[in-house]
Amino acid sequence: MSDYKGIFVVGEIENGSLSSLTRELLGGARRLADTMQDEVGLFLVAKEPGNAGQEGITLGADKVYVSTDPALLDMNPDAYVFVVTHLCSQIKPLLCLIGQTDLGRDLAPRVAARLEAGLCMDCIHVDVNEERNGFIQTRPAYGGKALSVIASTNGRPQVNTVRSKAMEPLLPQDQRTGETIAVQESPDSSSIRIRILEREAATSGGIKLEDAKVIVAGGGGIGGPEGFDMIKDLARRIGGEVGATRVPVDENWVPLSMEIGQTGKIVNPELYIAIGISGAAQHITGCLNSKTIVSINKDPDANIFKISDIGLVGDYRDVLPVLIEKFQER
Repeated sequence: MSDYKGIFVVGEIENGSLSSLTRELLGGARRLADTMQDEVGLFLVAKEPGNAGQEGITLGADKVYVSTDPALLDMNPDAYVFVVTHLCSQIKPLLCLIGQTDLGRDLAPRVAARLEAGLCMDCIHVDVNEERNGFIQTRPAYGGKALSVIASTNGRPQVNTVRSKAMEPLLPQDQRTGETIAVQESPDSSSIRIRILEREAATSGGIKLEDAKVIVAGGGGIGGPEGFDMIKDLARRIGGEVGATRVPVDENWVPLSMEIGQTGKIVNPELYIAIGISGAAQHITGCLNSKTIVSINKDPDANIFKISDIGLVGDYRDVLPVLIEKFQER
């Protein structure tokens, strides 16, 4: 009989409340835990333990562990590794879920190694393996050209990072009750090898792609970075954000942060406009949940048309100026 049970979520806070990815992880953890008839624990670092804890409980956590340690508030990864490993050693969760963020990518492998746990990074699906008292994880492989399905070891702890939009958040349930526990454990100074000298906020051109209602995305058919100037112009006029497929990223036409697909971000906007995108499977995976897909491509046999609500066959260099002019008139 395994000593490990329940699910533990390592959350992150943005602008004073749970990040959108933490909400998704809590929703996914709650559904898995209900299947297993187990509890969900949530770890947070917050200046205001009460507010953060209550928000976590309304979104599916049974217990919220909150630390106010300055080293953690400063997002020092060494401090996170120490405290999360210590908590998992005490709580003994069967599954630890961490967001596929900069912090999560650093934290998960180090915590898994210290716990002698299984590790699966960049999961897009996690399910319960009831026969083996474990979990089944799905993640992209071979640069997004295939999917790997991986079973965790029977009864052994598992650490997973999960990609944004891979899980659904729950609606807040104000009547839910739970427990908020102050974490007293502080990182051992001898374990802190990273010293943060300075922070600089990254410039942002708008809201995150994962949260955008309208996205205009370009693919390899754009032909070069200058084509994205036209795409940005259209996006700006209709209040959208700009995304891209793998090819423009590999060619350094646009930054990696704009990539949509299995190796990039998964999005589900109200409107997705695909321009010069052929429709490779690894890209379609990232945008398939869009409410409406409009595609512009000069190849009438392009695969993207098979999933499009509206398809327009034509060269984007001829089509976009007309669209931009029409929106300019409004």
